[in-house]
Amino acid sequence: MIILVVNCGSSSLKYQVLDMTDESVLCKGNAEKIGLEDSFIGHKKDGKSWNVKVFNKTHTDAFKNVIKILLDPEMGVIKSTDEIGAIGHRVLHGGQKFACSILVDDEVMQAIEDCIPLGPLHNPANLMGIRACMEVMPGKKNVAVFDTAFHQTMAPSSYMYGLPYEYYTKYGIRKYGFHGTSHRFVSKRAAEFLGRDPEGLKLISCHIGSGASVCAIKDGKCVDTSMGLTPLEGLMMGTRCGDLDPAAITFIQKREGLDADELDTLMNKKSGLLGIGGYSDARDIHSAAEAGDEKAKLAFEMFVHRVKHYIGAYMAELNGADALIFTAGLGENDDLFREMTCKDMDYLGIVLDEEKNKGCRKEADVTGKGGKVKILILPTNEELMIARDTYEIVTGK
Repeated sequence: MIILVVNCGSSSLKYQVLDMTDESVLCKGNAEKIGLEDSFIGHKKDGKSWNVKVFNKTHTDAFKNVIKILLDPEMGVIKSTDEIGAIGHRVLHGGQKFACSILVDDEVMQAIEDCIPLGPLHNPANLMGIRACMEVMPGKKNVAVFDTAFHQTMAPSSYMYGLPYEYYTKYGIRKYGFHGTSHRFVSKRAAEFLGRDPEGLKLISCHIGSGASVCAIKDGKCVDTSMGLTPLEGLMMGTRCGDLDPAAITFIQKREGLDADELDTLMNKKSGLLGIGGYSDARDIHSAAEAGDEKAKLAFEMFVHRVKHYIGAYMAELNGADALIFTAGLGENDDLFREMTCKDMDYLGIVLDEEKNKGCRKEADVTGKGGKVKILILPTNEELMIARDTYEIVTGK
């Protein structure tokens, strides 16, 4: 069966086509700048790339043009849309309603819409993507895969905030966590890699990219995670501040006269590596630090410190760990980040083999001599996880 995976942003529509007989990627691409006159679709197949200039006024227009590309004799991978067995959608926020992926129907659509206050930037775009697919390919089965679902196994002691209980009952204010599809994928892969059953396995998964989170996993289930009600809580990130004293924000608000939207922009888009070191991309931070930029150096040290902090916390929660996983952009590709993160953690059984780690950009065990906790580099694949869920739901296999 061929599965089409769709991940919609407010002005983009990413897609990937997978053949589930061998889980191979047939093609992938991204419709960018939807709604703007210079919109285009970047498409890749068999090592070749195309930039298709086409005006996509809406997500529906974008999806129609993506289908045209998929049917194109040169760029395409199918001869008819009948070959697409189902469509899997990444959905950011499922609130407390969804603990697993689910076949989309009117009730599910309404539930995703009800979660818009919790995911105001992503959920509307996710809905637009689902509706576009339904309009262009009526009758085709759609499956929603939620970023928050994996974290629904957390206990109330982990997900509740120390706020008046009424705000939980009235508005659902609690920790939800994100990157769940990624954490779930690498936790399954870790069990396979180690030749272990997920039952009894204790893992700490570090999904480190521009957005970043750490997850404590026991018996294949999430015990705790660093992101909260929104992706802002937890680690310092590319442009997000992460954990801080909430009173710091009210202090700034009073001194600067900022409203709620301006504060949100400050914390989500002007902070983190960008706010401290002047660059949101860790590669630029590295270059600036090597050139003697003290703020860039500080930014990266702060970034590493926060990750170490959560690893230590989750070692305590899990009563030790069998493996520490590094995944996503920095986790998979930044050997300096991994080295700095694992430094001086030998008391916890975390010892890195610096030679194995240096320059490593692939799946690997980089545990050092005497290390009791396996240190694994495991590339994530959220699209494959979405495709697998979609295939299982529509086939029952």
